[in-house]
Amino acid sequence: MNRLLLLAWLALPAALAAAEYQRPVSEPIRIVSNIAVPMRDGVKLYADLYRPVREGKFPVLIVRTPYGKQRDGIHETKIQFAQRGYAVLAQDTRGRYESEGAWDPFRNEAQDGYDTVEWAARQPWSNGKVGMEGGSYLGNVQWQAAAQTPPHLVAIYPALASTSLYHNTFFHGGAFKLAVSYGWGVVRMPLRIMYPQYWHTEAYAPAELRYENIVWGLPLETLDEASSGQPVAHWRDWVKHQSYDDYWRAVSIEDKFDKVNVATHTLGGWFDLLLNGTLNGYVGMRNHGGSEASRRGARMIVGPWGHGPSRKFGDVDFGAEAMRSTFASELQFFDHHLMGMETGIDREPPVEIYLMGLNRWVHYDDWPVPGTRYTPYYLSSDGRANSARGNGRLGPAQPSGAPSDQFTYDPNNPVPSVGAHDCCGVPLSSGPVDQRTVEARNDVLVYTSDYLREPLAIAGPVRMKLHAATDGPDTDWFVKLVDVYPDGFAINVAEGILRARFRRGFDQMELLKPNEGYEFEIDLRGTANVFLPGHRIRVDITSSNFPQFDRNLNSGEDLATGTRPRVARQTIFHGASRASHILLPVVDVPR
Repeated sequence: MNRLLLLAWLALPAALAAAEYQRPVSEPIRIVSNIAVPMRDGVKLYADLYRPVREGKFPVLIVRTPYGKQRDGIHETKIQFAQRGYAVLAQDTRGRYESEGAWDPFRNEAQDGYDTVEWAARQPWSNGKVGMEGGSYLGNVQWQAAAQTPPHLVAIYPALASTSLYHNTFFHGGAFKLAVSYGWGVVRMPLRIMYPQYWHTEAYAPAELRYENIVWGLPLETLDEASSGQPVAHWRDWVKHQSYDDYWRAVSIEDKFDKVNVATHTLGGWFDLLLNGTLNGYVGMRNHGGSEASRRGARMIVGPWGHGPSRKFGDVDFGAEAMRSTFASELQFFDHHLMGMETGIDREPPVEIYLMGLNRWVHYDDWPVPGTRYTPYYLSSDGRANSARGNGRLGPAQPSGAPSDQFTYDPNNPVPSVGAHDCCGVPLSSGPVDQRTVEARNDVLVYTSDYLREPLAIAGPVRMKLHAATDGPDTDWFVKLVDVYPDGFAINVAEGILRARFRRGFDQMELLKPNEGYEFEIDLRGTANVFLPGHRIRVDITSSNFPQFDRNLNSGEDLATGTRPRVARQTIFHGASRASHILLPVVDVPR
């Protein structure tokens, strides 16, 4: 495609989403504070009620939060809903702020959520129709309550929310998400109130209390004491349960979608920590929801965001159209399901995503996109793919034979987290960030395609089939999919990791035989990006991404108690029967 045709093509009117839903304010409201809501075990959770002044029965929206029911943002949104005829109940979760009980993150939210829904449905100001809304932790509690099938719950809107705390919050690919687990679980949320964020990075903090020094400590089991000065029970539980066992199954939703019989709407970002929860929530409900109506009622929006909508994230400005009002989307959804209003949502395709590169919103009838062509792009080299200066190549043709590539991974010199899918715990450079500093390292293998002559659109799950070996009993494989601009600017668009001991499944561990080749499948979550003419597609492979993930010590020791890092010598194969490749979800370029 020549430059003039490309400019004309990009200037075509974008297939943008319909104008955001609006409904004017119609109700004066009042607020009643600190209402006691009894749980089945006698514990009282306290809530504030936002409701219209007039007497009557209203549909109820429940917001359950560990961050304080009067926190900025919570307060504003609840007023907006109440002004439009909803009774909104904002509640401190168990053991947090005003509510009674012990704080144990995520462990009591299913039963407490059920009890709160059914209590609200019985109140004189309720018409018996209940919805739940909120994002992140406030979204996970919705999933947990809905999986208990409370009779009066009608609809939930879990934004930026996990569906499996093991697979898409505290671990990914079996590797421990150190930054969020420590920064959120130990530094910010160890007890009843939220501690000031990032205190340990300020200039006045002594070296021994600065996060960038604390995270190097071993063993992980007692790392909590370096920050809090005392054990943090949930942190020690997390590092103790490094595989997907009954501890994690008890709070997972991904085997309980058939218990959820309400309408659901997920919302997330391509660079969000909890992206898999957004995608899996939609797919799980669309395919396995507890009723035909709940399967038809599943909807999803994904933008070019991190842990919340923004126009610019990382090093990229995605344009004014990238911004979306989550309140407008929620209002349209709840007005349809709880108010019975004609909002138009039932006439729109269920999936709306932001297609990066083109920087425009597109609708699809499902996810993964119907007609997706999963296309392999193969790794090859002349035996030295180390760094962007090497000779690593990426292309659709399978090499018949090619030398392998080697690199050394030293846990005492890990690859830093640049452009991480992370938030909420420690200050990392999250989002799409220029990868050239990382790609200059010899412990990063870099495979780059030829310059594209035509646009290539991908939208869907991304997987890596990696043939590799290491000289020890365990290691990590970390993979990034990168969009390289004509001037060399290189941004990450998807990433994934696999802890090798979990290659047979996350509910079982099996150490490796040193120097034996294995095939590893690595989940890079998903993305939606158009690689434009003049751009190149790139795959980066290494064995660390710190401190987003903990360092694999390469020793095969237990996550919680390991203390002996060893240097690993890694080999990547990409020839003949061991053709390492990435599977790209190719779709038609929208016109």
